[in-house]
Amino acid sequence: MPEAVIFDIDGTIIDSVPEHIRTWKSAFKKFGKDVSVSAIRPQIGKEADELLPVFFSQEELEQFGEELKNYRDELFKRKYLPTLKPFSGVRDLFRQLKADSILISLASSSKKDELKTYQKIAQIEELVDSAVSADDVNRAKPFPDIFQVALKELGELNPKNVIVVGDTRYDAEAAEKANLSTVGLLCGASTKRELLEAGCIALYLHPADLLANYRSSPLFKSSSHLLI
Repeated sequence: MPEAVIFDIDGTIIDSVPEHIRTWKSAFKKFGKDVSVSAIRPQIGKEADELLPVFFSQEELEQFGEELKNYRDELFKRKYLPTLKPFSGVRDLFRQLKADSILISLASSSKKDELKTYQKIAQIEELVDSAVSADDVNRAKPFPDIFQVALKELGELNPKNVIVVGDTRYDAEAAEKANLSTVGLLCGASTKRELLEAGCIALYLHPADLLANYRSSPLFKSSSHLLI
């Protein structure tokens, strides 16, 4: 049994990937680029400074990059954030972990204020031991910084005793760089193949599926089980 579990937010405990895609698509269009959903989706999970260079040149980003990010942030908070819901089973999964005396951390590429809102939406505020956002690090996912800070806030735990739960390959890639193992969820931005190639040790459909299979999962046992 691990000492702690670190959860991603978007697409992992909050059903928000479609809304993030719509927000980015609208922001791109306002700044002159009509980008397809299929092109945007694989980039979801990255922080803005890592995502934008995929679609815009350095010259374009120097010209209007900050304005684009601010527009995107305002649009998401105004139009989409109030509509978001948690995935089924999130609170019960967190309560199960706490019952087993497992520490819980959140590690998200979202801003700090969004992270606080997400905890309220999922009704998990009193169940979380620490929360790390993009505001707490210089580099967000796919760099390992967020998970490294989360480990420190959890008390310098041995990475071998900590599991990450995420929905994108960037979660798994960042976790691996921090010497952490990742359980992947298929309810977010990445495909089964992408998650497996990124090194996930087990896959589940969504938080409720992970909870239903909790006692055979890496969240309860040290061994890994692939359950689809």
